[in-house]
Amino acid sequence: HVQLVESGGGLVQPGGSLILSCAASEYTYSSYCMAWFRQTPGKERERVAFIYPGGGSKYYADSVKGRFTISQDNAKNTVYLQMNSLKPEDTAMYYCAAGWDCYVNARDYKFWGQGTQVTVS
Repeated sequence: HVQLVESGGGLVQPGGSLILSCAASEYTYSSYCMAWFRQTPGKERERVAFIYPGGGSKYYADSVKGRFTISQDNAKNTVYLQMNSLKPEDTAMYYCAAGWDCYVNARDYKFWGQGTQVTVS
């Protein structure tokens, strides 16, 4: 059972930057697809970015492409989401997830963190 703990959220002005971290309780680099989702009240969780097992291909939602970067530090079992040029519409609860594959739907990811709030205002 992988435990994920997110951190790094907060309040930032438009145009600002934040780095979210997701610390895993065990080695995930070659075993899991690591993904970041976000959710606002009344809406489904939206996949923002993911990185394939082994740190190969990366994916970004069109809404964040060119502004967000997902990366992984294998020695620390930690996945990061660097968020630049933040916009008010990026405001959401951000969740880290681990899955056996890089699924489109949130329901297919097996392990989740508790979330970290990002507010752009």
